[in-house]
Amino acid sequence: MCGIVGISGETNVANEIYDSLLMLQHRGQDAAGMVVCNETGELNSRKSMGYVRDVFQQSHMNKLNGNYGIGHVRYPTAGGAGKEFSQPMYVNSPYGISLAHNGNLTNSRTLTKELFHDEMRRLNTDSDSEVLLNIFAQELGKHREINPTPEHVFEAVTETHKRCDGAYAVIALITGFGILAFRDTNGIRPLSLGIRKGKTRDEYMVASEDASFAPQGFTKDRDIAPGEAVFINRDGTLFSKQCAKVFQRRPCIFEYVYFSRPDSTIDEISVHKSRMRMGSKLADNINKSNPNHDIDVVIPIPDSSTTAALQLAVDLEIPYREGFVKNRYIGRTFIMPYQEERKKSVRRKLNILDLEFRGKNVLLVDDSIVRGTTSKKIIEMAKEAGARKVYFASAAPAIKYQNLYGIDMPATSELIASNKTDGEVAEEIGADWLIYQTLEDLIETVHAGNPEIQEFETSIFTGEYITPLAENYLEELEASRLDKVKHQREKDFLQDGED
Repeated sequence: MCGIVGISGETNVANEIYDSLLMLQHRGQDAAGMVVCNETGELNSRKSMGYVRDVFQQSHMNKLNGNYGIGHVRYPTAGGAGKEFSQPMYVNSPYGISLAHNGNLTNSRTLTKELFHDEMRRLNTDSDSEVLLNIFAQELGKHREINPTPEHVFEAVTETHKRCDGAYAVIALITGFGILAFRDTNGIRPLSLGIRKGKTRDEYMVASEDASFAPQGFTKDRDIAPGEAVFINRDGTLFSKQCAKVFQRRPCIFEYVYFSRPDSTIDEISVHKSRMRMGSKLADNINKSNPNHDIDVVIPIPDSSTTAALQLAVDLEIPYREGFVKNRYIGRTFIMPYQEERKKSVRRKLNILDLEFRGKNVLLVDDSIVRGTTSKKIIEMAKEAGARKVYFASAAPAIKYQNLYGIDMPATSELIASNKTDGEVAEEIGADWLIYQTLEDLIETVHAGNPEIQEFETSIFTGEYITPLAENYLEELEASRLDKVKHQREKDFLQDGED
């Protein structure tokens, strides 16, 4: 999962892109980058590994001058580690195109071969984002126009849709011409358009989440539709077009469970309200399955489960307490690169308030259970603090399959629920009782926010993927996502750095 932003303004936009990337930091903590273009067509850029606050120092910001630009925070899902994987990525032909991408292509290997054999384009990395950039650049270059029109740009997007499978929300900067944003034909990854009145014209912002609009003075205009492209030229004029013949809005349901900020609205569905409904559904299920429960207190595992836990406690008429103090300077354990780091981080990230646990039957609420590593450690902490019994509720169903569309899920074999019953998972993590949200209830909680959406991307729960898959893709991805393989890649990267 990554965060992307683009701004077209009357004056320098670098500081606003920086602030927006801070708002999107939760979507990626591996690397950050920005590129801006001024009125003379000069590019200024900065990208590196690390948090936004560390990548951009004042000396860098002083050099980032331009009235339109794009930014990216990276969470690696495809490709390796290193500065060369930071985005925006750049290709000089045609025009000079910089691209920021959130998602994952499922046919990137096939496209890489096509690019080399048909177009003699050799890529610098194994990143699917670089593949996507070169596919779009190749299609745009076919027009061989010195001054491309919006229609030329839209035709290139149409051809990109035809060739690329998977999930992609994209913001690209075409040097000297403007900013382009487009979304895959299923709208799996979020992308929203904001607008602000300038002194002489409207100014625009495109971002992964609309929560980043208000702090910069933008109001949400709309979500970019699946298959749609929006082009804002260097003069600030906006053009839009549906570039796919077949399209359907099928957003990733895990955005509402975990990844997105609670103050975001995605495809007209409030993340906060969705999580409230998740809490209510969990409460209903607890009352149905265990009406004589002896829960004394409901405690969330911060932060993404807090809303659901509070609503659950209200519906059950049980006290809600915050029993964990979170260290805000530790990254999200879900997106840490491999198991060893996650194990170390749980106790560094959370301190426990013993008095909220001592002698009580505690219901812990989390957004989901992935490997079970974090859940097991937290339950151990609760029992060490004196909890009599520890029950566990997950706002999401059991995660049983790897994700293909931009979430770096573990290999299926490393998901705790992939080959275990609910009872076996409870025993493995040390819970006295475990309850999952049902998939039907989860879909209902999100669907209620926008009844026009008929289907969600739910493959991590069902194993049913909504886009075409290359031959042996699942098997190859499974092998590459094993923790031992990721760890070896990281060691190789560090070794290369020392050499």
